[in-house]
Amino acid sequence: MEAFGTRLHRAMAERGPLCVGIDPHPQLLAAWGLPDDVSGLERFSRTVVDAIADRVAAVKPQSAFFERFGSHGVAILESTIRQLKEAGALVILDVKRGDIGSTMAAYASAYLEPSSPLYVDAITVSPFLGVGSLAPVFDTAHKHGGGAFVLALTSNPEGPQVQHARTVGGRTVAQEIIDEISQLNGGVEPLGSIGAVVGATIGDTGHDLSRMGGPFLVPGLGAQGGQPADLAAVFGDRIDAVLPSYSREVLGSGPSPAGLRDATERSLDACRAALGEHR
Repeated sequence: MEAFGTRLHRAMAERGPLCVGIDPHPQLLAAWGLPDDVSGLERFSRTVVDAIADRVAAVKPQSAFFERFGSHGVAILESTIRQLKEAGALVILDVKRGDIGSTMAAYASAYLEPSSPLYVDAITVSPFLGVGSLAPVFDTAHKHGGGAFVLALTSNPEGPQVQHARTVGGRTVAQEIIDEISQLNGGVEPLGSIGAVVGATIGDTGHDLSRMGGPFLVPGLGAQGGQPADLAAVFGDRIDAVLPSYSREVLGSGPSPAGLRDATERSLDACRAALGEHR
């Protein structure tokens, strides 16, 4: 299979720079008039897939909201992944896994091996046991044309305490992570397959993102306060590698499929307006 970075670059060119999350949390199910159970989860996921999966470059299911229903929820996640792929969307599973050794290899197999029922195009991973601990994910991704997005500069208020801490060499933890990722993408065109998660609301932190080489998955837009116009200040010359991600801003327009499509188009138009001149 083609490398994830190549496929993502093409998908953003063809469908536009937008990822939509599928986050069926209890409050959202209630707002849609759905029960907080497996039937509500299934109806929610099916509605989102049918409404927008053929219109966006990528869709990002949040695994935890499926896992909380146990095996039945995971079965719905498997079905949702399959439906998204059939609609032509790239699937980025938000799992934020991070471990060592054989456990990390098992996570890599669960999500990035084509034989797995949870096989997706890319996953989110946590590097705070060391970027090197994620090697099984990187190796499996490269072997099968997959990708990974490594948490680097998140927009939650607790993030800077760790991410902005200085290492012995004087760089921040986040900068160390970004620099290590850049080595994994060295020389790859048009876009590497190992990306970083960087929040839309972090502002100009002084971090150097110029050598990253891979894509940036950018949550925090819309309901969380970030705006597409903010992206240039965060990403500078690498704004062409940005994949903005919306969740509540789009999902809150349901359960009407037309409402979901309209919200998706508005979000995509805003992203195109802010990023178009840089692509």
